[in-house]
Amino acid sequence: MKLSTVENKSINTIRTLTLDAVEKAQHGHPGMPIGAAPMAYALWKNSLNINPDNANWFNRDRFVLSAGHGSMLQYALLHLSGFPVSIEDLKGFRQTGSITPGHPEFGLTPGVEVTTGPLGQGIPASVGLALAEKNLAATYNKTGFPIIDHYTYTICSDGDLMEGVSYEAASFAGHLELNKLIMLYDSNDVSLDGDLDASFSEDVKKRFESMGWQHLLVKNGSDVQAITEKIHEAKKENTKPTIIEIKTVIGVGIEDLQGTHEAHSDPIGEEAVKKAKENYNWEYTKDFHVPDEVYKDFLTIKENGKNLQNNWEQLFWQYKQKYPILADELNTIIENGLPENWQEQLPEFKSNNLLATRVASSQMLNNLSKKIPNLVGGSADLFSSNKTKLENYDTLSKKNYAGRSIWFGVREFAMGAIANGMALHHLRPFVSTFFTFSDYLRPAIRLAALMGLPVTYVFTHDSISVGQDGPTHQPVEHLASFRAMPQINLIRPADAHETVEAWNISLKENNRPTMIALCRQGVPTLEQTKELAKQGVKKGAYILSKAQEKPEGILIASGSEVQLAIQAQEKLAEENIHVNVVSFPSWNLFETQSKEYKDSVLDPVLSKRLAIELGSKVGWREYVGDNGAIMSVDGFGESGPGDEIIEKFGFTVENVIKQYKKID
Repeated sequence: MKLSTVENKSINTIRTLTLDAVEKAQHGHPGMPIGAAPMAYALWKNSLNINPDNANWFNRDRFVLSAGHGSMLQYALLHLSGFPVSIEDLKGFRQTGSITPGHPEFGLTPGVEVTTGPLGQGIPASVGLALAEKNLAATYNKTGFPIIDHYTYTICSDGDLMEGVSYEAASFAGHLELNKLIMLYDSNDVSLDGDLDASFSEDVKKRFESMGWQHLLVKNGSDVQAITEKIHEAKKENTKPTIIEIKTVIGVGIEDLQGTHEAHSDPIGEEAVKKAKENYNWEYTKDFHVPDEVYKDFLTIKENGKNLQNNWEQLFWQYKQKYPILADELNTIIENGLPENWQEQLPEFKSNNLLATRVASSQMLNNLSKKIPNLVGGSADLFSSNKTKLENYDTLSKKNYAGRSIWFGVREFAMGAIANGMALHHLRPFVSTFFTFSDYLRPAIRLAALMGLPVTYVFTHDSISVGQDGPTHQPVEHLASFRAMPQINLIRPADAHETVEAWNISLKENNRPTMIALCRQGVPTLEQTKELAKQGVKKGAYILSKAQEKPEGILIASGSEVQLAIQAQEKLAEENIHVNVVSFPSWNLFETQSKEYKDSVLDPVLSKRLAIELGSKVGWREYVGDNGAIMSVDGFGESGPGDEIIEKFGFTVENVIKQYKKID
């Protein structure tokens, strides 16, 4: 189909802005935005319901550029559509301090819904957005009031589909029949290193159809009308997500490079840019030029968005008159707030009872779920072990999208990345698995931290005390490695009382994820933590048990090892050796405290310190000082009964005393 003059100019404006930005930055990926410009134009101009005057309008369609290396495609569209992304911002592409970084970043660039970059993760994030839409719609929509009714679109690349997480997520989306998820696949048969057939020869149609998706094909990636028709066809599908495979030519119009991997990335040079513009019949000589008729062409997006938002606001006002309680509840969710009574009647735990912190967490989670309607989540096929099933609510399924317990299956990476999408759409997601399997979802956790999303990770079986499952299931380096990750709360509670506070911290947090590391074995619920934990946990560390007399040193511990420190303190006191015991559930929270508070907990005068933790020693030196010692696990553990393994690795009261006495 022949494009109209204005359509052609609009598409070529996206292309020339890309060429100019990459050339000015002397860095970037021009090939994908140039080849995918017609499909992006068709989507944004003819189907995508957004309001550039209000990027956060609640009932907007969501657009995710999973192929994040093609970020100039999105930046050009945002500028042309009227978002607050200026020509000067485009000129600052990939420059320090600009709002147009190398890959799209949520919270930095207006209109960017998800941080993408590592290939593959935009797909599960889109699944999470679509899943949240289904859940909220099933919970709050009423007859005549479709207040939550929108689509999630993503543009993905060949590279995205090679990443394993895309398969995990697509399988899950097909299983749940997320029909309002539409993926535009930029099928150009090229990856960074060369032709795609060097590494990928799957039948994508059969692959997605086997997972319960509808597959549609557009053979000519420049045919805007055909692409638009396929998008409309996808929106008519009621039981399946849709992938629209669109055959494109990477870097089309760039002589000698188009259709090859050499068009994928890097600037092409002034002469090649000039020649490409000639091939686009581009009559303008000024760089970063946008013809007036192109701005006018894109103006319909803003006009449509304003009307849609106005109509929605009128509908929501009517909804509030008829369903005031539900409307107020939804407003609280939209504003990322919590119900007023959410902390009332929290579970209470009897002191000195043996209780695994994973069990205490389960009781807390189930209590909170009754008060926080958007607390939704699940496990990677470990509900019975993680204790994260919401007992009072149905499973979220294709038969009941209002359910709140999610069976993610054995898809840890997708689970974490889907949770990111859910959090971006106003749910308060929690996900769970064994702590050692956090390695499988680490890239998703990293993006959650980068985006500042309030996802809660419930990681149980937090040490070698797992025992007979052996070293493959015994985390050792995980605490240290996640403590090194920026912008994440990591809390390892000592008992049930500290576990309650860990959940309180997580649910009050709107700007970073929280990881709660929980033990499998029973530990005593300490009398001291009942009151002290309320302030102590949120400060990261606190004196749990003061010495009976003037202290000469400090025992420092986290998690299940705190009980060892308490018992050792008592035994040492019998020998007239007096020490403070510090519970240290969270390094990052402790680091936010004042020097005065930190010195009050770890008195600089008391240099005789012993840290006790069933994990790597990395990082503990900062807290024990040069004169201190560390009891740690620096191998991979061993298979056997948990109590025997703990004893074999020296985590006994007797050895704590022995190691403390060895400190000069």
